[in-house]
Amino acid sequence: MTATRYRLRTRLAIGASAAAVTVLGLGVTAPTTGTASSHREAPLVAGEPRIDTTDLYAFVSPDRPDTVTVIANWIPFEEPNGGPNFYPFADRTAYDVNIDNDGDARPDITYRWTFASSYRNKKTFLYNTGPVTSLDDPDLNFRQTYTLQRITKRGTTTLLRHAKVAPSFTGKASMPDYEALSNAAVTNFPGGGRSFAGQADDPFFLDLRVFDLLYGGNLSEVGTDTLAGYNVNTVALQVPKRDLALRGDPNRNPVIGLWTTTSRGSARVADGGEHGLRQVSRLGMPLVNEVIIPVGRKNEFNASKPVDDAKFLQYVTNPEVPKLVAGIYGIPAPATPRQDLVEAYLTGLCKACGPIDADLNSQLLNQDVDKSAFRPSEQLRLNMAVPPAASPNRLGALGGDFAGFPNGRRLADDVIDVTLRVAEGVLLPGHPSIVEGLSDAVDANEVPFRTAFPYVAVSNQG
Repeated sequence: MTATRYRLRTRLAIGASAAAVTVLGLGVTAPTTGTASSHREAPLVAGEPRIDTTDLYAFVSPDRPDTVTVIANWIPFEEPNGGPNFYPFADRTAYDVNIDNDGDARPDITYRWTFASSYRNKKTFLYNTGPVTSLDDPDLNFRQTYTLQRITKRGTTTLLRHAKVAPSFTGKASMPDYEALSNAAVTNFPGGGRSFAGQADDPFFLDLRVFDLLYGGNLSEVGTDTLAGYNVNTVALQVPKRDLALRGDPNRNPVIGLWTTTSRGSARVADGGEHGLRQVSRLGMPLVNEVIIPVGRKNEFNASKPVDDAKFLQYVTNPEVPKLVAGIYGIPAPATPRQDLVEAYLTGLCKACGPIDADLNSQLLNQDVDKSAFRPSEQLRLNMAVPPAASPNRLGALGGDFAGFPNGRRLADDVIDVTLRVAEGVLLPGHPSIVEGLSDAVDANEVPFRTAFPYVAVSNQG
């Protein structure tokens, strides 16, 4: 199965428009508790940032195209100077990336990171007691390690034990070559896989000043990356495509769906152990819990499973975003029910899925799928057969680059501009031309990404 089978029809490859409107951002759409992709989007996680999943990325590795890279972030808005404890992952918590390769809305594979913390010296307040030049440096007082497991119906395989976490960047005097420390946290495991856990620059980029009276009250305050300078905690995984594909065959079955979950022990017992795990955060496609799910059901969505997503269908078919944009800016809202959004968010794009005339990233395109068991659900879907783009377009499929969002999500994909245009009906025939120019005027991350795994930029400091 080749990438040419998944090229979209001409009308989907809209590309960047010359339309004059370049000042609208997705932030204008909903006065929720959230900010950014899934940063602080629900009442529970807003108060407990270590369980707050912010973003999920999945793409064919540009420098190792026989592999897929998955990146998931937690803990939004990490101000670099937040000592003395800085930003550890939570202990006794499962940080999961789930893979559905047959479309039944249940995880076929789960990669799970669990963390353990320790101090060398509890008689000091310091995170580090001197310059740190390696992950084993005795001056690194606070340390974290993790176990990485691969969980399937056949059982659980431990891929890594006691793997080292890259620490928070406490400053140039304390960590004179932080990039080397971060790179040292890349750990290989048998079968051609790599893992990373540690702090990184927040790769999401957008202007959030909509909350200042709609960009200053006169639409003048746009074009500033609100997340510039902030960090997140990142886990990243790079594995061969065969490890993810249905029946281990990425040629016949190249499409996978992904979502992250965070779960913690639901009951503690006297010996310090815990019984069971309770899911408290979930993220697949960006911005779903942010601007599609209403505030009264955001915690419920975070605790829910994709197999039960039918209960949220009304918010996809009759979304709030276009109505608000119509009221504020006079851009007509597309007619409902929005079957194009069902296809984009819940089934993936395929000609048999809905009104979008494209075969791209639905598990129904896998040759060995039981179509009778397919179930629409909210996931980030990736067609692994589409090769990396030689010249990536920030608008992904809308810019004619089918290796990008919504076919997976690369770090440089401008999901704000793409999502706003899709919400306003850019995938539907007869949409107003103004829709093709909607933008928050932030088109790229403020610092360059690494060119090799884990790809995320090094943590900010200062």
